[in-house]
Amino acid sequence: MKSFASRYLLLVAFSLLGACQGTSPAATEAQDARATAIVQLEQSLASSELATAEDQLSTLQAQSPNDPSLEQYQRQLAEAYLQRSQIVLQKGDVNAAATALSRARALMPKAPALTGGVNSAITHARKAELDKAEAALKAAEAKPVAKVIDPAAESTTIALNLTDITKLRKQLDAIATDVVNYQCDVSIQAPRTEDYPWLATLLTNRVKKLDSAFDLKLERQILRNIPAQMVLSPRKPL
Repeated sequence: MKSFASRYLLLVAFSLLGACQGTSPAATEAQDARATAIVQLEQSLASSELATAEDQLSTLQAQSPNDPSLEQYQRQLAEAYLQRSQIVLQKGDVNAAATALSRARALMPKAPALTGGVNSAITHARKAELDKAEAALKAAEAKPVAKVIDPAAESTTIALNLTDITKLRKQLDAIATDVVNYQCDVSIQAPRTEDYPWLATLLTNRVKKLDSAFDLKLERQILRNIPAQMVLSPRKPL
């Protein structure tokens, strides 16, 4: 009986020893590596390094595809992306908001209701952007094309062809159009005093025909050493 008890105790001792030796160095190393990876994932989430956190989570899920403990990190990451989407949308960056929302959706495919509010806000923001762009395009299309002046310049000088009345009339038609469309003041510069009245009359008649209410401001300059010309200066906005 004593011999049986001794053998039983010896068997238990060997079993306990085997259990203690059951965790191999490789298994221990793998457990340590996983624990480190979890810590790094948590740090990335805490510092809002979401792209890095997503890569780290994907690696852990590939190593342990059936590990339910990783689901909490997936949800945290999705919520972080959703929060980022809301923040950047408030700052007006619709594209970044849409990108962050798409990542949240990919991580929470079974919870579409969570992203519905942000998605609606992004849709409205995109529509507002499109409306604004369309309005700007229409405004650009509606803006007249300058015929003789540079609208960005302080003033534009146009030499007048006094030797060809047909060409002069075409010049004055174009000048009158720009004067009205770009709200220009006009300086008529001529070498002879008698040139001013009829040039002023020709231009005034054309301007009034285009816009009878336009306040045409003319300046006379008699400059003996230059050919006849008009200087058009767009008025500065008040």
